[in-house]
Amino acid sequence: MLPYDVDHARRHLEAQDRRLGKLIQKVGPFTMQLMETADVFQALARSIVYQQLNGRAAATIFGRVQDAMPGALLTPENVQGATDEVLRAAGLSANKLRALRDLTEKTLGGHVPALPHLHTMEDDAIVERLTVVRGIGRWTVEMLLIFRLGRPDVLPVDDYGVRKGFARILGKKELPTPKELLAYGEKWRPFRSVASWYLWRAAEAPEKPAAKAKATRATKTETKAKTEPKPKAAAKAKPASPRSRASRRPAAPRAKARG
Repeated sequence: MLPYDVDHARRHLEAQDRRLGKLIQKVGPFTMQLMETADVFQALARSIVYQQLNGRAAATIFGRVQDAMPGALLTPENVQGATDEVLRAAGLSANKLRALRDLTEKTLGGHVPALPHLHTMEDDAIVERLTVVRGIGRWTVEMLLIFRLGRPDVLPVDDYGVRKGFARILGKKELPTPKELLAYGEKWRPFRSVASWYLWRAAEAPEKPAAKAKATRATKTETKAKTEPKPKAAAKAKPASPRSRASRRPAAPRAKARG
């Protein structure tokens, strides 16, 4: 269960932003569910494994890493005891192996807080604390805050889907810069996580037929302009040379013979 009133969040956003309010009415209820989180180490380890992979491939590798652990338990202690060969055989790249090793070291060293402690920390403090781990960036921590900790006021301004959804509700072709999105999103406080969820829905929605047809026509016109040969300009008549002008002069009359 989310730790905030979803209905109140929707009403607040609709009152603060007319455009976002239309999107909320169109999409309907806020149905986001929190992901089950046993501990922070497992959540971050999963994020590392899933980076730059499609869901199925990432799930397969993550399952292999778990199965390689004693009792199939992915704990920092078990990872510390596993050899590099075992983890590479499970499918981890060299970069992800180093990231997992760093996460293990910082968890055992007490730098990565336990889940109960994490719940007592402010959002920015969590971002600052966890992004020192190799392979863990701000976006990864923001996803943790939204989908695992249920924080209500997180705006991932670098997320492509959020930026695309924002451009759509404003009817713009170009994506906003993170700075522009951050400034506009001030009106969504303290429920920017809810706003982000609705912007993701806008980004996933199929493009309108009229807009799609217009884009298709523009593409065809551009392609035609690139492929069609340009008409040749009419050749200009060259000025006649002095010799040719002389050849066109009438012949001089012959002198009459004297009788």
